[in-house]
Amino acid sequence: MSKYDVIVIGSGPGGYVAAIRASQLGLKVGVVEKAELGGICLNWGCIPTKALLKSANVFEYIKHASDYGIEVKDAKPDLTGMVKRSREVAAGMSKGIQFLFKKNKIDHIVGFGKLKKGGKVEVTGADGKKTDYEAKHIILATGGRSRELPALKIDGKKIIGYREAMVLEQQPKKMLVVGSGAIGVEFAYFYNTIGTEVTIVEFLPNVVPVEDVEVSKALEKSFKKAGITIYTNSEVTAVDTKGKGCISTVKTPSGEIKIESDVVLSAVGVTANLEGIGLEEVGVKTDKGKVVVDEFYKTNVPGVYAIGDIVKGQALAHVASAEGIICVEKIAGHHPEPLDYNNIPGCTYCSPEIASVGYTEEAAKKAGYQIKVGKFPFTASGKAKAAGAPDGFVKVIFDAKYGEWLGAHFIGANVTEMIAEVVAARKLETTGHEIIKAVHPHPTMSEAVMEAAAAAYGEVIHL
Repeated sequence: MSKYDVIVIGSGPGGYVAAIRASQLGLKVGVVEKAELGGICLNWGCIPTKALLKSANVFEYIKHASDYGIEVKDAKPDLTGMVKRSREVAAGMSKGIQFLFKKNKIDHIVGFGKLKKGGKVEVTGADGKKTDYEAKHIILATGGRSRELPALKIDGKKIIGYREAMVLEQQPKKMLVVGSGAIGVEFAYFYNTIGTEVTIVEFLPNVVPVEDVEVSKALEKSFKKAGITIYTNSEVTAVDTKGKGCISTVKTPSGEIKIESDVVLSAVGVTANLEGIGLEEVGVKTDKGKVVVDEFYKTNVPGVYAIGDIVKGQALAHVASAEGIICVEKIAGHHPEPLDYNNIPGCTYCSPEIASVGYTEEAAKKAGYQIKVGKFPFTASGKAKAAGAPDGFVKVIFDAKYGEWLGAHFIGANVTEMIAEVVAARKLETTGHEIIKAVHPHPTMSEAVMEAAAAAYGEVIHL
């Protein structure tokens, strides 16, 4: 029987990062993965969707080329070509993980992993053959999949999830998107940009409901301007797929309506992959569909750990990676800090982009803070105007008493590249005054962060 210091079940951004860090720390590591290395993120999530969104972004530039003094005629989107590029990008990234495994002397154990008692993992190969492996420490990083609603059973053809939306053979003329979290609005933007008639149905009062309300309202305005129809406070109660397309029954505040579409994209969240991995047999505790862990990702069973989408916390790739590193550093006898889940950036890559971290204005007030709020619109940014991207704003929230940076909420072009400044500053306990005095380069989008901080303290120059 092969023996390891650490076996990781799952090779997504939690699993492969945990494995590499464990190897760096001198541990013998094996990773069990039945599909492509890199998990959903590299192969069917973060990376290939960004490739598709870039194609939409380029097409959008071409459509508006005359705004920049350039004449382009007869530009047409080619969904097949966009999908091909997206898959090539994903395949390249997955090969990169293979290289990193070889470089770090990590064994890729191909098959489906299941916990067994006594520190063992049973791996079932594609041929059905079962092999046992032994490890002092076993890390579960099995990720998640599209959540299904009773009225929205995914059939892969007419009612689809994100995986099918990424590789459609034909561009639908009409698409209904159910759910307006990151996945929903990103695909809504992509398909709307290349010419599909898109409708969004959101159960909650605002699109991108986890975001600050002002950001949600700004995105809704932008999407409606782009021709996307939006129903909030609404619910899809049934979908008739008997005909050529889909007829969805939608309960709205003003009554029940029927919406016709070629396909329905279910984007209502993620469910943890907990089935069949031996949790019950070994006695690992779960609660509300998540594995119960401590601040260093230990389960109640000695030698068994869990990270990523299967534990409580934001279901984000960078969260899983951070958890994996903390977990193995603790295993190796280091003294890592527990993860601060209130300083996790969230990014949404539709257009305009959204990026946020920390408290929303509403949450800060609920938490009892007296706050100072500053806002700087990109209409007042020279770089944004020159780039032809004046939509959106930077909003910052500080504690009025001590100057602590409580939160930041951005919407606009390239804001996902700007939010890291706030994450680092909050980690360093930087105050609003220090941000105002930190000289930001001009002209850049990022100087809007300084201007927003100055606005919070009544010192803004360019408003």
